[in-house]
Amino acid sequence: MTLPNTTSTERAGLLPRARPLQLLPWAVSAAIVGYAFVVGGYIATVIAFALVYVVFVTGLNLFMGFANQVSFGQNAFAGLGGYASAILTTTYNWPVLPAMIAGILLAVVIALIIGYPTLRLKGHYLAMATLAIGLITYEIAVEWQSMTQGYLGISGIPPLGIGSYEIISDRGQLAILSIVALLAVFIAARIKSSRMGRAFLALGASENAALALGINVSRTKLIAFLTAAAFAALAGALFVHVVGYVSPEVFGLHMVILGFTMLYVGGIGSIAGPLIGALLISLLPEVLRGFKDYQDLFYGAALILLLIYAPRGLAAFFERRERTGSAS
Repeated sequence: MTLPNTTSTERAGLLPRARPLQLLPWAVSAAIVGYAFVVGGYIATVIAFALVYVVFVTGLNLFMGFANQVSFGQNAFAGLGGYASAILTTTYNWPVLPAMIAGILLAVVIALIIGYPTLRLKGHYLAMATLAIGLITYEIAVEWQSMTQGYLGISGIPPLGIGSYEIISDRGQLAILSIVALLAVFIAARIKSSRMGRAFLALGASENAALALGINVSRTKLIAFLTAAAFAALAGALFVHVVGYVSPEVFGLHMVILGFTMLYVGGIGSIAGPLIGALLISLLPEVLRGFKDYQDLFYGAALILLLIYAPRGLAAFFERRERTGSAS
């Protein structure tokens, strides 16, 4: 069935509908990145880290927002991707791009091994199992000192680049990370509009209904888990090459909490949610820095207000306001 007054691109789910409020998160995101690129320096570095989290949260959104599953262990796959790329480039002198690809493949293989039995669990049991995966990976990074250097970490990790060309300027890194983040969002949009994406959404709505429609629930869960793991591993690899250093604390529980915050503030289940959520949550501490002793108070209050008035996130909030305005 063809939707009235929509273009084929809009029906495919590649772009949001051309309505002012629905386009606002995209416009704000573009303005933030553009401003950081013009100013450069510290603000460009902050936004560069935010764009790394866009990739991480986009993968988390596929598993939690689309398939409606719970995972507290995405930091494990980010750690696998980051450490694998760091070790291959520093110890074995691999080029950056092949090392990053190897890190992503390693994370996907590990996700396949542990995902098949783990995803048989549901609800709180699945959440606890994935949390354990993250904690185990963290302990391995701490204890396997001959490979990871433990708490000392690995330094001297080469920057992003292809071959002998290295991207070392803040604006250069911001540009390449912007491209990668947009590609991640674009891939998520294509997945959502694909047959597999519709299976994710059906699974998220009701497992019993998905079974009735002939969807292989176990396989669909596993595919969503593997896809999210690949996104997380890519984010981890990007992080270590942007910073040039990695230690176990980088991929600890703080990453999980921050990723959840970005996802819910931006809009779980929406395409623009991870983008606007990661950018705003990364900028909010900088905006509130002038309040000094009251910074944490204002930060917490802002998050509470967002969750009260936009419980499904900013992207969903503007979509709802747009529909309400159109109906009136």
